[in-house]
Amino acid sequence: MSVSPSYRDYVLDQLRQVTPVSSRAMFGGLMIYAEGFPFALIAEDRLYFKVDESNRPDFEALGQGPFLPFGDTSKPMSYFELPEELLEEPEDLAPWVNAAIQVARRKAKPKR
Repeated sequence: MSVSPSYRDYVLDQLRQVTPVSSRAMFGGLMIYAEGFPFALIAEDRLYFKVDESNRPDFEALGQGPFLPFGDTSKPMSYFELPEELLEEPEDLAPWVNAAIQVARRKAKPKR
């Protein structure tokens, strides 16, 4: 799961037009955080947003699929690929970012 520096910089620049984000390299990919919550990841120069029952249908309606880190369709992760064209305009991107952040908040484990 590699990430090219140019794609990483492009994605982070686009996301920062919507909300402050940070990132951390993980397993050859990149995890992206907003408000301290992991809401997106980049793998193989593809951007994926965190999903649950609230926003998964939006991705499925556009024909987008889940992140399959090992190619095993029986073990999809709860991240779906964002259509590339949505990255181009912050106004189009914002609702998708906000929904993924909300999912990440709901799925966060309580702090002890």
